Amino acid sequence: MLKTPDDVHIRKAQVADHPVVIDIVKATKFFYPVEIEVACEVFDEAAMQKPGCNYRSYVAQVHGQVAGWICFGATPCTLGTFDIYWIAVDPAQQRNRIGSQLLDFAEMKIREHKGRMIVIETSSSKKFLPTRNFYERNGYTLAAEVKEFYAPGDDKWIFLKKLLYED
Repeated sequence: MLKTPDDVHIRKAQVADHPVVIDIVKATKFFYPVEIEVACEVFDEAAMQKPGCNYRSYVAQVHGQVAGWICFGATPCTLGTFDIYWIAVDPAQQRNRIGSQLLDFAEMKIREHKGRMIVIETSSSKKFLPTRNFYERNGYTLAAEVKEFYAPGDDKWIFLKKLLYED
């Protein structure tokens, strides 16, 4: 049975969270250096709430320490479609349902903005099997596959979840 920390608190990410969040992204060992650079840019843009920024960035704290990060936003040129751009959980905290709590939180926020669908993209490589399993456990279904998108033999898998919201 998976345990859930009793004192998980999810809040908006702040500029001061940058070093810890990026350390978590690095510690997962899932991302290439160029991807980590993009995570830095996205995090900073969202945390500074730059004008026109579409990213929404939140952190999960456990016992007062940042343990996870999620970043999402409305997909441009759509009605009610949102992307989950980034989700990362401290490897020491993985399997404690923090990632699921971050996804649940993002889904709640997306519903508040009349979101009707969430899109998540990930790699088909073996390394990302736990990630794909995580999405499926959280109600996301594989909707499309783009062959050799990231590199030869590394496809892009696109997961979707349709949401219901109340007016």
